[in-house]
Amino acid sequence: MASTDQNAPQHPLRHSPRRPLTVGFDLDMTLVDSRPGIAAAYRALAAETGVEIDVDLVVSRIGPPLETELAHWFPADGVAAAADRYREIYPDHAIAPSTALAGARESVAAVRALGGRAIVVTAKYEPNAKLHLAHLGIEPDTVVGWLWAEAKGEALREHGAQVYVGDHTGDVRGARVAGALSVAVTTGPCDAAELRTAGADVVLEDLTGFPAWLAAFEAARVG
Repeated sequence: MASTDQNAPQHPLRHSPRRPLTVGFDLDMTLVDSRPGIAAAYRALAAETGVEIDVDLVVSRIGPPLETELAHWFPADGVAAAADRYREIYPDHAIAPSTALAGARESVAAVRALGGRAIVVTAKYEPNAKLHLAHLGIEPDTVVGWLWAEAKGEALREHGAQVYVGDHTGDVRGARVAGALSVAVTTGPCDAAELRTAGADVVLEDLTGFPAWLAAFEAARVG
C-alpha cells in the first residue's frame, strides 16, 4: 500500500518527454531480500576467522558498504582482508537463501512494458549482485556495483535515470545528486518517516504498488 504521496508529484523531469524512461533500482532490501544470505555469509566468515559477529544486528542495518559494517567487528587493519574474504565466500553461502521481494520482478517488467530501461545501482560487489539477479530471474539492462549514497547519483546521472527506487536514506541522497525522483520503499531498515525526512518524493510500503505508480508517472511525464 502506498502512502498519501503516491501520485507523481510535480518534478522537472516530467517536462522532458524526449528523454527515454530510465529507472534505477537498489538491490538489497529493494529488489532482493538478501538478509538470509548475508546472515549465512557472515556466519561463515565468523566461523573461519574466530571473530564474534552479531549477525542479527548486521542484517537489521543492510545498506551501507560492506567495509562500514565490518569495521564494527574487525580491527581497522583487518577490514580489507575480511571484506575480500567475505566477497569470496559470498556466492557459496548467500545466493541460494535470498529471495525476490514482493513486486520486484513485476516492477522491472513494468519499466520494460513502457519501453524504458531498468538499471540496478548498488553498493554490493557487482559480480555478486549479478549472481543474485540471475538466480532470481530478474534481468535489468545494466548493473552497476560498489556505489553508495551520493556516489550512486553519478551512475544514475550517467545513465539518464529519471527515477531511483531504494529502501535507504542513502538511496534518497543518491537520487538527489542525480536530479532523479526518489521513490522509497519501507522494506529495508528505514521507516517511512526517515525516508520522507531524507527527502524521498514518494514512499511506498513495497514494490507491489510501483507498477501502477510508474504508469501514472510516465503518462504525466510524456503527456
